[in-house]
Amino acid sequence: MQDTMTDQAIAVALGKYIKHHRLQQNKTQTQIAKAAQISRSTLSLLERGQTVTLSTFIRVLRVLGQLHALQTFEVQQRPSPIALAKLERQQRQRASKDGTANEPNSISW
Repeated sequence: MQDTMTDQAIAVALGKYIKHHRLQQNKTQTQIAKAAQISRSTLSLLERGQTVTLSTFIRVLRVLGQLHALQTFEVQQRPSPIALAKLERQQRQRASKDGTANEPNSISW
């Protein structure tokens, strides 16, 4: 999808996505609607790019086994560049003389 698409064009594209996957699974609107606990007419509206609730869209994706399509929206925590730089500075640059310094189980008498 492009940034220049209108809201209506995006809704139509989402509807086509739903219809494509429904037909790929050889399911009728009635079958999907019943499994999603929505009316057939609501599913028809969704497939035509008309306004439906987000909850309805998610229910239909779940029934079609397409929830993975929402992974794009998952927020992933990544360390900031400053935090990465600090971690790099903390990494060991050289080995100690005897090779045992800072080892968890080393005993020094």
